[in-house]
Amino acid sequence: MMVKPAVTDLLKKVDNRYSLVIMTSKRARQIAEGEIAMTNVEEKSPVTLAVNEIYEDKVYEIKDEETVDTENEE
Repeated sequence: MMVKPAVTDLLKKVDNRYSLVIMTSKRARQIAEGEIAMTNVEEKSPVTLAVNEIYEDKVYEIKDEETVDTENEE
C-alpha cells in the first residue's frame, strides 16, 4: 500500500512530526464538523483530506510568538 502524500514530503511543510499530527487532527476535526475541504482529492476521510490540504499548502502552521510579561518588570 502506498501512502500519498508521503510523510517525508509532509514533514517539509512543518517543523516536526508533532506539528504535523496537531495540524492534521485540528483540520480533520474541522472537516468532520462540516467545513468544506479545500482540496480536489476525491476522498471521504477527513484525515486524508486534511493531509492533502497541508501538502497542497492550503493549510499551514501558525506559530505563536512568545509573549513577554511586562507587568511584573520594574
